[in-house]
Amino acid sequence: MNSQKRLLLTLKYLWEKTDEEHPATLKEIGEYLQQNGIETTRKTLQADINLLTEFGIDVICNHSTQNQYHIGERVFEIPEVKLLVDAVQSARFITAKKSKTLIKKLSSFVGDPQADILKRQLYVDHRLKAENENIYFTVDLIHQAIQLKKRVTFQYYYYTPNKKKELKHNGKVYVFSPFALIWNDDSYYVIGYSDSHQKIVKFRIDRIYGMKISDKFAVRKPEGFKVSDYFSQVFSMYEGTESKITLLCENELMTYVIDRFGENVLVTPADEDHFSATVKVSLSQTFYGWVFSFGGRMKIQAPPEAVDGFQKLLQKFQ
Repeated sequence: MNSQKRLLLTLKYLWEKTDEEHPATLKEIGEYLQQNGIETTRKTLQADINLLTEFGIDVICNHSTQNQYHIGERVFEIPEVKLLVDAVQSARFITAKKSKTLIKKLSSFVGDPQADILKRQLYVDHRLKAENENIYFTVDLIHQAIQLKKRVTFQYYYYTPNKKKELKHNGKVYVFSPFALIWNDDSYYVIGYSDSHQKIVKFRIDRIYGMKISDKFAVRKPEGFKVSDYFSQVFSMYEGTESKITLLCENELMTYVIDRFGENVLVTPADEDHFSATVKVSLSQTFYGWVFSFGGRMKIQAPPEAVDGFQKLLQKFQ
């Protein structure tokens, strides 16, 4: 029994206390085992480390007067964990409480010396974060429904002018066939077919209340339906009248156009300083706001209803 405990404690020490910059000698590992009531010898420790290596644990030995050992390759390397931690910190739809829990779990993938670096929660509690803790259960139910090819039912709420939550349409129960999830502009959305809308729509997950998986099979996803195309058309997750738009842009704006519509966007040179881009979007204030943000360096050329809509929006600021 002691040999099993010794082996596990040796692995625990190496996993939690060592990395490339913080290797440990057999003496240091032995002292740790002694503190936990295990007596051992250098020879036994060396045999245990060899056994861990045979089992597939990447224990690296730095050969010297006193050999030093540390864990090499892990499930996640420190740059990968840092990237995941930053994503958790930045995600608005993850509550502050859940952010701390996830960061703590992610820190377990690296050793203690590196875990200290990850305790960089400089703004988790100060950023605007979601308050709906049920979002994680909702996401899980959506994944289950997609796998089972089932409809889901739920209610949807909004905020009144006095900041109170109220269910839309007097608590109407939506029947919905989920196709996919999208994370956009710090919010999480589910895309699918709504029985009441009779078309493909999206819902913000943190506004969903009381989701359940139905016994009814889901409406099949239309052949050729692509989430990426839907995202481009329903511009920044706001719906409007779908239209093919021609934009006249200064050459320096090509990066922004590709960032928004992808490298396959149709563009043609207009003159020495401009190019034209033909894109399919939903006409909405969000789309017009994006065009407006470039301060006249991007202009809507066609169709007339899009030009008209933009002009009418500008008049509201006068």
